[in-house]
Amino acid sequence: MSIPKIHEGEYRFCLILWEHEPVTAVELAKLCDKELGWKRTTTYTIIKRLGERGVLKNENGTVTSLVSKDDAQSYEIDELLEKKFEGSLPAFLAAFTRRQDVSDTDLDELQAMIDRARKGGGK
Repeated sequence: MSIPKIHEGEYRFCLILWEHEPVTAVELAKLCDKELGWKRTTTYTIIKRLGERGVLKNENGTVTSLVSKDDAQSYEIDELLEKKFEGSLPAFLAAFTRRQDVSDTDLDELQAMIDRARKGGGK
């Protein structure tokens, strides 16, 4: 399945949607005003745009996502790896660990993911 591109401001909107869905467009506009400082018309424009691109659906004033948060994040990571690291996960991790302290807890979690992947467990 092809994931439509979700731009930065749209992604912040989607975070609100994912947390509250299903949610009415009216309530979503109130949440976006509170959390993003958006006017009602801005929220409705984003709902319309993302609906046209297949990211969400607005059915009788109730908004639900068609793209999950996990799928959107996976798409962004894949795009980042391709554009900036020539598709190399080790190159990405090397760059990340040069700039960030990685705790023993994080390393243990990463190792557990690697172990599951080697066993064919994926997540």
